[in-house]
Amino acid sequence: MAPSLLADWSNFYVIAGSAAAGLTGLTFVVIALAADAHQVNPVGLRAFVSPTIVHFGGVLALSAFLSMPHVGVGSLSIGLGIAGIAGVTYVSVIAIRMKLLTKAYVPFLEDWLCHVILPMLAYGALFAIAFTVSERPEQSLYGVAAVSLLLLFLGIHNSWDVAVWNTVKKEREPR
Repeated sequence: MAPSLLADWSNFYVIAGSAAAGLTGLTFVVIALAADAHQVNPVGLRAFVSPTIVHFGGVLALSAFLSMPHVGVGSLSIGLGIAGIAGVTYVSVIAIRMKLLTKAYVPFLEDWLCHVILPMLAYGALFAIAFTVSERPEQSLYGVAAVSLLLLFLGIHNSWDVAVWNTVKKEREPR
């Protein structure tokens, strides 16, 4: 892979990685505030908040990996393949956790879409891109960028959803 091909993406990954890192920190602040209010449900935390941190971490890891010097086609393919498999596996675990949540909270279509379906497609796409990067490197890098943005926006949506849910739940509880 031509070194200039990845160099052209450096600003994108600096921005995406910085955003993911900053949003991860903000998510920790929200968790700490919810813990102070004694509203943290460990099962809900593992099913809804932990995946958000993993998606932000995934974007940060992709950004760091694609910003490293001397990344070749082989290492890029292997790294994307591993990230894709790890992501698909993790989202499968999240789907099981959400299925077990029915006593405390019944997930609805938006939950399944933003916590299982779209992340599964994103990580599955990373796995597929691992096989196309040697033949179509430029198009593959656009695919990785799209996956990064999807995971970043899913993390933002999911963080917002948890924050709003905690706020609404707090308002409904007797003081």
